[in-house]
Amino acid sequence: MYQRIIENKIREKLFKGKIICLFGPRRSGKTTLSKKILTDYGESGYYMNCENIHERAYLLPGEPDVLKRYLGNKKIVVIDEAQTIEHIGTVLKVFVDTYPEIQIIATGSSSFELANRVGEPLVGRAWDFFLAPLSFKEIFEDKGLHEINKTFEEILIYGSFPSVVSSKIEDKISSLSQIANNYLYKDIFTYEQIRKPKILEDLLHLLAFQVGNEVNTTELAKKLEIGRPTIERYLQLLEKTFVIQRLYSLKRNRRDEIRSAFKVYFHDNGVRNYLINSFNNLKLRNDIGALFENYFVMERIKYHQQKTGWLPLMYFWRTHSQLEIDYIEEQNGLFKAFECKWSEEKAGFTEFKKAYPNSETFVVNRKNIPDFLR
Repeated sequence: MYQRIIENKIREKLFKGKIICLFGPRRSGKTTLSKKILTDYGESGYYMNCENIHERAYLLPGEPDVLKRYLGNKKIVVIDEAQTIEHIGTVLKVFVDTYPEIQIIATGSSSFELANRVGEPLVGRAWDFFLAPLSFKEIFEDKGLHEINKTFEEILIYGSFPSVVSSKIEDKISSLSQIANNYLYKDIFTYEQIRKPKILEDLLHLLAFQVGNEVNTTELAKKLEIGRPTIERYLQLLEKTFVIQRLYSLKRNRRDEIRSAFKVYFHDNGVRNYLINSFNNLKLRNDIGALFENYFVMERIKYHQQKTGWLPLMYFWRTHSQLEIDYIEEQNGLFKAFECKWSEEKAGFTEFKKAYPNSETFVVNRKNIPDFLR
């Protein structure tokens, strides 16, 4: 079992009179982590699965005593898949107001029905934590470059979900299949009541081939024969459910900077490759640059979430004359610009530094990537 970095941060917030809300995609390890925390409390801890019809009956809005009688003398309770309970925000609000001494950990997938349902009622009453698939630091914390190289290719191809990382090579695709189908069909199609799931599947397929490139919603709408508003709605939905991450263009100082453009990245390389059924060895692929860039951008997001709990402003940069920087972070008016190169080739930052003199620039490759992710 991998040590999750946010575990200690969650423990620090326990029994402070607030609910712990643990968000993240299905199979990212939320249940495993919450059960691990429960084990410290023995008989005083209890696990509720909201997909169990029997236990759902005790989660009623405005009736905290019903749940309290069911829990008895339990001091800490995990309410798993809480997004499946209607009015869960109100249920939890009334319960924590009535029984603040009982610690609730509510988990749920996607950004989420739980976020929508607990959001407003729990303002000021909850600590929010996000659990992504395993980060570079969590997988390779104490590993040297030689050990990293042995596993890194697998991570780029099959992704970082815990069950996939711990599977044998011959079982990884089967594990990914279960994750991707739950990810898409349970969270997106079920909760959002998508009327034309085939269109969303086709959109995901198109996006998977455009990783690291600018996405044109007009072109997507034309290819899928639907309106741009529908494309935008589906893109927002895919972001909300932790399938994709959009990165927008930086536009401040130059007339020829590309404006109103965005690129798309997938939260997990394995899910992206599953969508296009592409699991070839890196030596046989023509998309290794895109895979490496996708991985680095998403890992930098995990890096900041785990280190500080908040994200810098994030962009890419491109001009009409085709100058480009893959990924940029802005904090306190200072920029860090990254070019992702699978090989150790150099990158040009001259024009970017002219436009943004208060910037640091870095070329990230497979040898120095640990310097930026742990």
